[in-house]
Amino acid sequence: MINDLSGQAKATTGQTRADGRQWNQLRPVRFQNHIAPYATGSTLVECGNTRVICGVTVEETVPRWMKEQGVVGGWITAEYSMLPYSTLQRKQRDISKGKLDGRSQEIQRLIGRAMRAAIDLEKLGSRTIWVDCDVLQADGGTRTAAITGAYVALILAIRKLTTDGKLSVNPLLSPVAAVSIGIVGGVPLLDLCYTEDVAAAVDMNLVMNAKGEFIELQGTGEEATFSEDQLAQLLSVGKQGIKELGTIQQAALA
Repeated sequence: MINDLSGQAKATTGQTRADGRQWNQLRPVRFQNHIAPYATGSTLVECGNTRVICGVTVEETVPRWMKEQGVVGGWITAEYSMLPYSTLQRKQRDISKGKLDGRSQEIQRLIGRAMRAAIDLEKLGSRTIWVDCDVLQADGGTRTAAITGAYVALILAIRKLTTDGKLSVNPLLSPVAAVSIGIVGGVPLLDLCYTEDVAAAVDMNLVMNAKGEFIELQGTGEEATFSEDQLAQLLSVGKQGIKELGTIQQAALA
């Protein structure tokens, strides 16, 4: 088991990380909206050196399984990919391997679940919303950046559907954001960059809404275990990060 963090977390408050941040500080977050003109909604989200383009498109139909089962409303699904030049060494495209790799499949399902938690699917109407997240540059936290950016792109798309008269009722539930948290060198850290991520004894991804409700918590000990108290400390700093991200999202949508 890793060491207790209660005193160490306080001790690191005045110390900085490799990129100059405090232990409980997010990387600089920036949104550039309408990055893809043909998408219904889009944004380029930057979390430090991690950059992800999130684009939303709409199809006026629903998946066949919804029709067959008589499910009312619409559907939201996602696709995620890392572009070949997003990492230091070229990443082979999934299409060249003939199948989607397990990591990409897991992440795009996570993005889809997160976005469905933000929308009342019945009020969405009989349509499918596609959320495409493409990583331009990866420096840790690509899945959490994708979720945080996807929500902004999704809201821009919902606004356009409303303006175009395709939505008569507001389908929005609660804003959604995501952040990584972990323990590196016995210290809890918020929003891990790549070098911190690979060195983490405990690595977690937290997805929450603005009501403070959990959507998903992915956590694992990397050849280590962690206690309930340590989990509580990580969740505390993670929830604060989610709150800050929500404020930045709303500013980007203002």
